[in-house]
Amino acid sequence: MTYVFRNNTIERFLSGDYTFSGYDDFSAVPEADAYLWWYQVPIKYNREQLVAEVESYAQRLLWAVDQIGEKPILIFTLECLYDSPVSISDRRLAQAIDTFNSTACDLAATKTNIQFVDFGTFLNQYPAHERIDWKFYFLSQMILNPRLAGDFRKWLDEQQRALALKRKKCLVLDLDNTLWGGVLGEDGIDGIQVDGDFPGKAYHYWQEGLKELERNGVILAICSKNNQTDVEALFAAREMPLSLNDFACTRINWNDKATNIREIAHELNIGLDSMVFVDDNPSERELIRQQLPMVSVPEWPSQPYELPMFYARLVNDYFSVYSLTEEDKQKTEQYRQNASRAHAQAQYTDMEDFLRSLEMKLTIAPVTDITIPRIAQMTQKTNQFNLTTRRYTESDIRLLLNNGAQIWTLAVADRFGDNGITGLMILVPEDGWRIDTMLMSCRVLGKGIEEAFFKSAVSKYKGMLHGEYIPSSKNSQVANFYTRMGLRECGNGQYMTEIKDLDLSIKDYYKIE
Repeated sequence: MTYVFRNNTIERFLSGDYTFSGYDDFSAVPEADAYLWWYQVPIKYNREQLVAEVESYAQRLLWAVDQIGEKPILIFTLECLYDSPVSISDRRLAQAIDTFNSTACDLAATKTNIQFVDFGTFLNQYPAHERIDWKFYFLSQMILNPRLAGDFRKWLDEQQRALALKRKKCLVLDLDNTLWGGVLGEDGIDGIQVDGDFPGKAYHYWQEGLKELERNGVILAICSKNNQTDVEALFAAREMPLSLNDFACTRINWNDKATNIREIAHELNIGLDSMVFVDDNPSERELIRQQLPMVSVPEWPSQPYELPMFYARLVNDYFSVYSLTEEDKQKTEQYRQNASRAHAQAQYTDMEDFLRSLEMKLTIAPVTDITIPRIAQMTQKTNQFNLTTRRYTESDIRLLLNNGAQIWTLAVADRFGDNGITGLMILVPEDGWRIDTMLMSCRVLGKGIEEAFFKSAVSKYKGMLHGEYIPSSKNSQVANFYTRMGLRECGNGQYMTEIKDLDLSIKDYYKIE
């Protein structure tokens, strides 16, 4: 149940398990699973009273935060839906609103259980006269127009997806008339439109946006019917925001695009449902929708000048996220390093010789305030090597810690580079210890690292060890993991053993820190 602090009627806009405060009611803070603060600037003509009331909101928020403690809190920015000042130079109300929003932003920056959402991004979609229905306001004290309720719930779902760190992983792009204007095979290198005046300027802006996605953890890939040498020559000859090095994977050939996208997913070791395909050709889009329905395929804009709005929708629908980790920002480089590892592996006939050549360093460390965001993100995104697929927020992780859980992270590095934090184990005290969560990023699988991580973490404990496997549509590869590690199956996905009975020896080519 979520308890909502409010100062006007908002029930119609929230669907689900919510309970609401009275208007401006601070008599008590009831027990709840989570809290939502959604205040709006009241409609008052007495300027002194209005400013004084809005100025009080920041202190009220701080009081509520202090009462709530570590439970999750979501704060909407304070927005003014209606104002008609007599003196247009009077900035006191705007300053009071800024003070509240700055207070909320500072709280979210310093407390991991607090998140901050810009309600203005919803309101700005509508002209001022559509934001309020005065009839409903006078009848029910509902400031926000109830006709916007459906749009609001959709917007809130998108915000909550971003807050939960759920987003697509990979953007697959066509080239001709998609990444640039023109057809390379017909117009030649000099005829491609990607700078200068319109439409080249629109494609230049589009590439700048794509570059920003790549810098913020979105994997870029190319899937284009073209000649590889021609494309390489274009990237070498023309200065563009994107270079070939910004793409973790490319398929530039004359094969059908469904086959190419399957190969891209296999090479990157990601699910097809984590991919978005962008192509100007409607027949190519329909092919992917028909053959790969799990891949998201947005409609391409009809004119290049619509690209900025298309980019905004792309980010909002698939790639927005509340916060980024350092691992996110290194994503393309990490996948490029994986390609180097695969190439190196092909040079070896003996797997152990290859693993020894990697010079792997495994850093197993207890959770810290700095790593909590990454831990929560991994629980939300990891599907294949994930024994239970439990999804946790940052607040959930803190609650587990407060209840005695032991949480270990795994960072993996080798001679090709650093993969960052790619493994997680959560143990809770229960008749000894129960493994609530064990997961590994797909980037580091196939080298036995999961076994070394398990053995190293478990070796720190004594008594009974309980494991659990909860099948999902994607984690069948770990169905027998606990039996391989020496636990005995007890039925219904449950496993157990005495820790002292396990073989916890680790191969010497893993350097454990």
